Amino acid sequence: MTCSIIGLGTAQAPETVSQEDALALSSEVICETEKQKRLLRTLFHKSGVSSRRTVIPYELGYLWHKSDSESNESGTGGNGPTTAQRMSLYRKHATPLALASATSAIHDAAVLPGDITHLVTVSCTGFAAPGVDIDLIQLLGMPSTTQRVHVGYMGCHGAINGMRTVQGLAAADPNACVLMCCVELCSLHFRMRWDLDGVVGNALFADGSGSIIAAGANWETKHPHSDSICQIEATGACLIEDTNDEMSWHIGDHGFQMRLTSGVPDCIKTYLRAWICQWLNSQGLKIEDIQRWIVHPGGPRILDAVEEALNLPPKQTQVSREVLNDLGNMSSATVLFVMERNQSQPIEGPAVVLAFGPGVMAEAALLRY
Repeated sequence: MTCSIIGLGTAQAPETVSQEDALALSSEVICETEKQKRLLRTLFHKSGVSSRRTVIPYELGYLWHKSDSESNESGTGGNGPTTAQRMSLYRKHATPLALASATSAIHDAAVLPGDITHLVTVSCTGFAAPGVDIDLIQLLGMPSTTQRVHVGYMGCHGAINGMRTVQGLAAADPNACVLMCCVELCSLHFRMRWDLDGVVGNALFADGSGSIIAAGANWETKHPHSDSICQIEATGACLIEDTNDEMSWHIGDHGFQMRLTSGVPDCIKTYLRAWICQWLNSQGLKIEDIQRWIVHPGGPRILDAVEEALNLPPKQTQVSREVLNDLGNMSSATVLFVMERNQSQPIEGPAVVLAFGPGVMAEAALLRY
């Protein structure tokens, strides 16, 4: 059963860091040899990122390094704040960002907070209870009876898991008005030690929030003033075999540790097309029928791999590359920024949201505009 997306909103974090400043920080606090500095410089320059938004000033990285150096007998710096300290920063900064995108989506949908029946929150970069979900209910003035679901620790494809949840809630309750809010503070997990697969995140990740308002079948009948952006028709998933070591996300003593190897694009090129064709066929569609591809910009090589695997023209990933360039990879929230920017180029017909996360797991959502 389909449900309609009737509102969409995003929020950028308050601090801006250029890629050159981020490179200078990482070079100083992480690299111990000239070879490492050369590798890091290449990694940053090929990241497809020019600037990013963060909830904390990037200069704090220098203070973290200095503090560790002073407490470390070798004076070479350590691992930065503990996970508990980083979670304290998450608790402080996640709610304002989530509130901003949720407010924007509510305004876009022309609904009232009191209309919302269900709340889906999505985040993989922090934990707290009561947390962002309770904060949103209280600060927005949503009903105390609002039913909640949290999609946690899913990674970059978390928004698609959220859409699947939204669709299920709307199918179970045709009167539902659902707020889904993705908020990610990736910058809090800045890596302070050299690890080639791990420091990729230092070149890519950023902070941001995106929200949608979705409505069940009866909502639009009772509220004809609500304009539908698109319908969520179906979702799909595929675990790519023998890829567990290619992308992972673990909780360490000094933050959450992302591992992203250079083998991920090859996995996508090898396996994506067969699954996408099979999944679209189950929906009565072919690749050629899809009018728009809303691809999570995990990195330029991932976008290249998707283009090659699906034989897509460059224009289909242009907006994804623009979001990556301007704002970086904001994990689950990023595809909602891509969706928002794509609205300036209206289409009619089917679209696919596509993202990849630890596993390697490919996730997709079929939208109808």
